[in-house]
Amino acid sequence: MFGLGPTELIIIAIIVLLIFGAKRLPDIGKGLGGAIKEFRNVKKELSSDKTNDNNDNKDGEENATETNNTSQTLEAKVANKVLEHVPGVKKVMDVKKKADAVKNLLK
Repeated sequence: MFGLGPTELIIIAIIVLLIFGAKRLPDIGKGLGGAIKEFRNVKKELSSDKTNDNNDNKDGEENATETNNTSQTLEAKVANKVLEHVPGVKKVMDVKKKADAVKNLLK
């Protein structure tokens, strides 16, 4: 496993425990599990979209444009879903949305 022995893994676990604390570790694990689940779902969606695109091969330029738009929106969706699952990031995203709303009001 990447050349890490049991002592190195124990040291890494202790450092993570000291940094995040025992109360925070289950939230982090839950967030990582949710992120992995979302990646798997998006991977399934992408593979089904690619097979549908190959079967419905209409015009090269139109198909390429649709694929680029789809990939950008999927990337944005994945980024938002992953960030929502990480405990502290959701609060930061809410503050950022509020700051953007205030910025738009001031314009």
